[in-house]
Amino acid sequence: MAQPMVGGDGAHSYAKNSSGQGRVMERAKELINEAIADKLDLKLLKIDTSSTFRVADLGCSTGPNTFIAVQNIIEAIELKLLQADHQNPSTIEFQVFFNDHPENDFNTLFKALPHSRKYFAAGVPGFFQNRLFPKSTLHIINSSYALHWLSKIPKEIAGGNSLAWNRESIRNKRFVNEVAEAYSAQFKNDIESFLNARAQELVAGGLMFILIVAVPDGIPLSQTTLGVFYDVFGSCLMDMAKMGITSEEKINSFNIPNHRPTPKELESIIKTNKYFTIERMEQLADRMSQSTFLAKCRTSAVRAVYEGVVMEHFGSEFVEPFFNHFTVKVEENASRFEKFQNPIDLFVLLKRTGDELN
Repeated sequence: MAQPMVGGDGAHSYAKNSSGQGRVMERAKELINEAIADKLDLKLLKIDTSSTFRVADLGCSTGPNTFIAVQNIIEAIELKLLQADHQNPSTIEFQVFFNDHPENDFNTLFKALPHSRKYFAAGVPGFFQNRLFPKSTLHIINSSYALHWLSKIPKEIAGGNSLAWNRESIRNKRFVNEVAEAYSAQFKNDIESFLNARAQELVAGGLMFILIVAVPDGIPLSQTTLGVFYDVFGSCLMDMAKMGITSEEKINSFNIPNHRPTPKELESIIKTNKYFTIERMEQLADRMSQSTFLAKCRTSAVRAVYEGVVMEHFGSEFVEPFFNHFTVKVEENASRFEKFQNPIDLFVLLKRTGDELN
């Protein structure tokens, strides 16, 4: 099962090592403004000066990026009110729900809430593949860099009774066709569950914004920097076994519960759901190409995301030596990271149809 990002505000925390994701959210701001201006029908949503507008951010982690996303949405709504209906946006109240894994560090999140915020805030712990809110209570849902996490490791991967199970480290697993297909199938199941749950919670005409990292269409995972990451990560694990820090058996049973889809893969899944229409799907500018390659920075960003998964499987004493060695391996493979194509940041805008739930 997926684990929450590293909490707190220390050197290895997600709050201190997620600036790359934050930059993408800033670039998505214009797309959000356009979406709310063009696609959000306040009359259909029955929003007036006495209404409460409800927004949910699913997979919020610990900040500050969740606050950027929420602020972008609220500012766009206020702008629409001023321009389209000439209403005073200060008369509308906003309620924002911050959702994440039950073990997420909500204390750090709420300590960092902006003092100047224009909304009432509430935390909603829970897994977003399931229902989280009452029916037809949300107007906008946002989810940034969260939907690639799976609800579980595919059963074909978790045991040794199928072709998809591979007695190799993560270094090789992701490049085996049967393994890739098993992860893709689990991702499909999880996204279908996610969409069906959101269809019950979102009002007709409501919008959903998704930011997700994707593998470019037509390019094998092994030919991307994500492929390099899996290779280096697995190689580092094998080195830990050679050093006697862990066992090969322990490594062979380790899996990362996430899947990076291609745009076509994600589009195909969404199109099978009658409760949503795809209003926009667009690749954003490559954030990685605009940053200098620094092994320590890359390791810090990886550790903020994957420390929980590593610790759960190998134990807390394994974490520090592993990520120290990982820094060395990343530095040794710097030319490979610079050579291969980066994954893409995909912006998706969905609109809830008026179809009644079954």
